[in-house]
Amino acid sequence: RGVPQDDTEAVRLYYLAAKQGDASGLLNYGQCLEQSRGVLQDYREAARFYSLATEQGRAEAMCNLAALCGSGMGVPQDISKAARLFRLAAE
Repeated sequence: RGVPQDDTEAVRLYYLAAKQGDASGLLNYGQCLEQSRGVLQDYREAARFYSLATEQGRAEAMCNLAALCGSGMGVPQDISKAARLFRLAAE
């Protein structure tokens, strides 16, 4: 199907989109950072990119950021913030 999977190229394209403020690019680049796909794992940076996508209303980014807040990975653990983000994503 299509072209061979290339995580490095995907990360490059997601990053370019994220730099332009594209919500999908921000979300996808954050996921690459969180899951160590094509880049070194960096929960703190993943949270930063999820936060930017959250500001644009991306529910999936809200859930991902909430999970990081709830676990304290990359950000200080904050169960209340995690709950708020999950509720906001559900709306």
